[in-house]
Amino acid sequence: MRPSVLLLALAGALAVLTVAVLAAPAVPVEIVVGAWLLLGAAVIADWALSPGARHFTLEIDAPAEIFAGEEGIVALRLKGKEGTRAVAPTAGRLRWPEGLAGPGDFRLMPTGAHIAAVDLPARALKRGKWRIASVSTLRRSRLGLLDLIANHPLDREISVVPSIRAITSGAIDTQLATTEFGAKAASIHGEGSEFHQLREFVAGMDTRMIDYKRSARHGGLVARQMQAERNHAIVLALDNGHLMREPIDGLAKIDHMINASLALAWAGIQSGDRVGLFAFDARPRLFVPPMEGRRAFAQLRSHTAALDYRLVETNHTLALSHLHQRLSRRSLVVVFSDFVDTTTAELLIENVQMLNRHHVVVFVSLRDPLLAAYHHKSVNSLAMVSEVAAAADLERERRRVLNSLSRLGVFVIETAPGGLRPELISTYLSIRSRELI
Repeated sequence: MRPSVLLLALAGALAVLTVAVLAAPAVPVEIVVGAWLLLGAAVIADWALSPGARHFTLEIDAPAEIFAGEEGIVALRLKGKEGTRAVAPTAGRLRWPEGLAGPGDFRLMPTGAHIAAVDLPARALKRGKWRIASVSTLRRSRLGLLDLIANHPLDREISVVPSIRAITSGAIDTQLATTEFGAKAASIHGEGSEFHQLREFVAGMDTRMIDYKRSARHGGLVARQMQAERNHAIVLALDNGHLMREPIDGLAKIDHMINASLALAWAGIQSGDRVGLFAFDARPRLFVPPMEGRRAFAQLRSHTAALDYRLVETNHTLALSHLHQRLSRRSLVVVFSDFVDTTTAELLIENVQMLNRHHVVVFVSLRDPLLAAYHHKSVNSLAMVSEVAAAADLERERRRVLNSLSRLGVFVIETAPGGLRPELISTYLSIRSRELI
């Protein structure tokens, strides 16, 4: 409880009146004393007539899970306990936990005779479990002389998990179906090495595909139809070092990578391949061998949701050497990583080259929008000239490393976060249809 602005104004006016009365001896002092007593009585009456915090309850309705990078609605409802007490507009304040962001100050507005409510957008910034512990409210007293402050304890946990929006919306399945049954169907059904089915031979088909033994039994020419081989091993190698904590579009790089890797995992499992997970930073942290089936996807999602945000520098040499030892057959290895200095880049090239001799490697990196923004900045000071020159050097060095990886036969993907998922899946489908694994 604290004095309101109205009470402070009245007290200030009485103070001025008191000084004026003391300066004029002809005016009786009893007038001032009576005014102060009247104001004090009004404050006591206001406090006695105004309902306290125990007469109200604050309820919260929030989703149990929010996808990283997306928003959920946290609904707050202030109600009178007796169900008959009117609720006036009330100011509120909420201290959001570290992994969530939303408006800190808000107003609960009456939605009925006895309820005041507000819907707050909560943006998920970091993976993890975050608890909303309490909400503070500030109500005006019955006469408006006091501000009644109350702290309403809450116990609501919200989990921020990797986004699988592209999977639940059907975008991945649509992209796969387009490949299977669309214009690229011929390359998958006709150029693979795995037997798919027998079909009647028609003009235009490759005569080398005629199965003469079965044609004799059938009484007509039949041909073997082949398809791309299934049951490939795909390993998602996630760099979880400190560089991956850098935010892009309000979300850490590692979260963009995890979202894209889960989309690729779903595409691989739906295509009949096996998908595994490898997480590393200064040392190897987690290895999940390739698995098949939708149950495997649930495990991958759980493992990626549990990855911590690390502050250590990545050791590509140790990590990729360890991964090379763990893989017993030719696999598609998708490395989600980043680099800034030339020493790290040279070690990265050397180790990716070693891995690429035995496996198919895709290197995925996110394009930094800050570097791209320097191309459009106007240079009007010496300091700005230095910044633009440094950004140009950094981008030139980055381009040199990525070109080196491309010349080694590594598939390189560098794109903005919004374009990562479709480009990654297109690259995977291209590698698969060409039977490079």
